Amino acid sequence: MADMTSIFRRSAPRAPQDRLVTLVRKPGCHLCDDAQSVVEKVCADLGVPWEQKDITQDPQLHDQYWEQIPVVLVDGAQHTFWRVNEDRLRKALTE
Repeated sequence: MADMTSIFRRSAPRAPQDRLVTLVRKPGCHLCDDAQSVVEKVCADLGVPWEQKDITQDPQLHDQYWEQIPVVLVDGAQHTFWRVNEDRLRKALTE
């Protein structure tokens, strides 16, 4: 199997602390507040860094995600929007 091309090999799993969760939100959004609670809990439990971005302060994020906020990105890729499932986020960060 050592000569198998990289296209067929699975990449090594990344440690949770090497991941990054981004919450794209806007002020005054109750769904965003709910999403932030889940993101904070899961990231604290796993030692995953996270950040939040205000959609009203970034025209590119506004154009891309306005109808979906809150949006959760894992390592820059969209993971979910509107409602964040704690178990699904935890699984995405540990696989």
